[in-house]
Amino acid sequence: MSTSGPVATRTATVPAGTGPVTAGRGRRLPRPVHVFTRSPLSVFGAVVIAVLLLAACWPVALLPHDPYEADISIRLLPPTWENGAEQGYVLGTDGLGRDMLSMMIHGSRYSLSIVGLAALLSLVVGVTLGLLAGYLRGWVDELVMRLADIQLAFPLVVLIIAIVAVLGPSFVNLVIILGLAGWAPFARLVRGTVLSLREKEFIESARALGADPIRIMGVHLLPNTMTSIVIYLTFDIARLLLLESSLAFLGLGVQPPTPSWGAMIADGRQYLFEAWWVAALPGAMIILAVLAFNFVGDGLRDALDPLSRQQQ
Repeated sequence: MSTSGPVATRTATVPAGTGPVTAGRGRRLPRPVHVFTRSPLSVFGAVVIAVLLLAACWPVALLPHDPYEADISIRLLPPTWENGAEQGYVLGTDGLGRDMLSMMIHGSRYSLSIVGLAALLSLVVGVTLGLLAGYLRGWVDELVMRLADIQLAFPLVVLIIAIVAVLGPSFVNLVIILGLAGWAPFARLVRGTVLSLREKEFIESARALGADPIRIMGVHLLPNTMTSIVIYLTFDIARLLLLESSLAFLGLGVQPPTPSWGAMIADGRQYLFEAWWVAALPGAMIILAVLAFNFVGDGLRDALDPLSRQQQ
């Protein structure tokens, strides 16, 4: 009897229907994942990005038609929902008789690859310089920030067009140019975060234990800046996607016959009134992709930012 009393008392203090069951339900997903999935737009953006990545990895042999094969006899066929559309070309054909659906799927490989690699290059360069500037301070900070100010002072589109025109449009050149043109915001973002952390107690403790600057920056400071980096990265990818499409539209992207969303819009502008789908469908794909990355960025900001989670 002496052992059953306390047990009964502890059990009675748990409100019926709100104790272990509610706690179990609340712990099914981590809180950031729960906050992210609670937003329909964030989930929609994540699904769209997953579909785009699947399209980028889709083998050419499994496409409905060869995206490089032209047939003038079937040029400017309308999509299947238009009257008189020929079966087998769901989104119609372009001015050279190439299948629009196959070109858009295959073109996502080049557009997303250029944008993804360029964003990764910007991230690596910007985060490295931002960590050095924020932690070392002194002349290193002055040099990095002045270089960032100089780059941000130039009109970005004009600068990139000039460099691409000099070096020539190619896959590698586009990745390098877009990547090196976007490091400054990453550096400023990381530097500001590091400046607020470098005098914290855990950094002072690491110094007192004899940790060298590289270890402090890589082990203690970098993980604490990842939230801001990941959130900004999603918005930066959307910006780079628009920029890459603009260059491709101007003829400074990947060169024909390689398909690209921006180049497809440029090819279809002469058919706007007689074959609207040639330019409208790639444009809609670009808009959808940019919105998807922005929606995911908003969701990550709400899920990973402590202040946003406290307000919800």
